[in-house]
Amino acid sequence: MLTEEQIERYSRHIILKEVGGKGQQKLFDGKVLIIGAGGLGAPIALYLAAAGVGTIGIADADDVDLSNLQRQVIHFTPDVGKPKVESAREKMLAINPDLNVVTYKEWVTAANIMEMVGGYDFIIDGTDNFAAKFLINDACVLAGKPYSHGGILQFDGQTVTVDPGKSACYRCLFPEPPPKDAIPTCSQAGVIGVLPGVLGTIQATEAIKFLLGKGDLLTDRLLTYNALRMKFREVPLRRKTTCPVCGDTPTITGAKDELDALTVCDLEAH
Repeated sequence: MLTEEQIERYSRHIILKEVGGKGQQKLFDGKVLIIGAGGLGAPIALYLAAAGVGTIGIADADDVDLSNLQRQVIHFTPDVGKPKVESAREKMLAINPDLNVVTYKEWVTAANIMEMVGGYDFIIDGTDNFAAKFLINDACVLAGKPYSHGGILQFDGQTVTVDPGKSACYRCLFPEPPPKDAIPTCSQAGVIGVLPGVLGTIQATEAIKFLLGKGDLLTDRLLTYNALRMKFREVPLRRKTTCPVCGDTPTITGAKDELDALTVCDLEAH
């Protein structure tokens, strides 16, 4: 049951007929894992904390760098040199001390990801490399965990929600990582600082909608955004029967590391 203080805190949620007291309790009972505490992970973590998602896991092995602060709004100048997960946890609890914030100061790998995602209802991919993105997709599909993918570079972003068994997955769109050096990194090509805020809040919205069981998730639709033209575009997707992980005869039956995949700034972590 929500306390009187919590009822006041979440009052603007509770008066929404789509949420109400029961919906707010669902959020408080919900468990969301954010993989990546950088550009995308920053707004995601702040908004999920403010919304009252009761258990939030956040995974990142990196430390805060001065060059992060242009876009990773959960980290402040005094946090430079501090582990990102600890910096993020401090801000999340400052917003909402009722939360259970679980930190993982480690990179996700085939060795740890299945155990990591197993305890959560919804996963959010805010990682900075194709190896992690394919790993997260495969692990979530194999574990039956819905998740939100997000990616950014320069002025462009994209996001899609994957609901295993019901929708197309990341490998239906991209069967394998691109060739090395095919796509520039953010340190090479740059990224406008506000871009992850736009994409990250969409990803946070998907997690909240999933926990509430309300609205239409961004499944089977790749949403792209260009900040310069201020245009959104939806690209319809369809599950491929030949997909190596969610197809009719999958060839990927366990988590594996894409060791040769290129690191890119879908979320700039460095």
